[in-house]
Amino acid sequence: MAASKTPTVSSVERTLHILELLATSRAGLTLPEISRRLGLPKSSAHCLLLTLERSGYLTSNTTTRRFMFGLKLFSLANMAHSGVRLREQARPFLRSLVNETGLTVHMGIRERDEVVLVEKIGPAAAPKLATWLGKRMDLHCTGVGKAVLAHLPAEELESFIRARGLPRHNENTIASIRRLREKLAEVRSTGYALDDEEDEIGTRCIGAPIFDPAGTAIAAVSLAGTTDQITSDNLGHFAGLVKQTAGAISHTLRPEESPASEEPSEPPAQERENSIAQGI
Repeated sequence: MAASKTPTVSSVERTLHILELLATSRAGLTLPEISRRLGLPKSSAHCLLLTLERSGYLTSNTTTRRFMFGLKLFSLANMAHSGVRLREQARPFLRSLVNETGLTVHMGIRERDEVVLVEKIGPAAAPKLATWLGKRMDLHCTGVGKAVLAHLPAEELESFIRARGLPRHNENTIASIRRLREKLAEVRSTGYALDDEEDEIGTRCIGAPIFDPAGTAIAAVSLAGTTDQITSDNLGHFAGLVKQTAGAISHTLRPEESPASEEPSEPPAQERENSIAQGI
């Protein structure tokens, strides 16, 4: 069926109209105002607003009863903006890594308990991988995921494990908390993470973290290939290239240093004494 003939979902359309309407109001809007402006029954508008509020996309003031954007919406917007900026800055380095290795390169950004792929570049002859832009992947069994997970604060890591667990993808997936902690310690020590057929049988990925200026691992780069392409013989070489690429991208995120102010330097002590003696 052609996309133009596929019916739209009316409730989704109404929800988007609510968000678009609220975007035009700085102080927020009440239920009656939203209902009137969009021509929606109050009961329908109330259900949609309640759903958005419970999901964290909207918040309501108990005194004024006005609805406004919630933090979750700002978080998504910030992530989208950061992802676009990061892709633009990272793309030349990612292409260079592809050219040097002949393998597929991914870049992912952590979003809560998952990593989202925001870039994928590969040579035309590379084996097809089951990855795409926007794909959400587990943190504990992927190269990009473990590279980021290894640098979480201890309490945040514990919270992640409790909330998400360690779902198995196959017999190679790390399902033990103790073993996961050991592997993450190795990642911090070596500077790279290895997905050794833990997410998908027959595929290996080498990931390295990208740090923002504050030192937070906000994303990661990974090199992906088959087990015939990434082997014990070339693993060290490939890992070094991935680390170099991630480091170069991290460097581009740092603010440019402002030029040192050209203040006149203080004259040497002897010169000051001579000037004083001469009454200068």
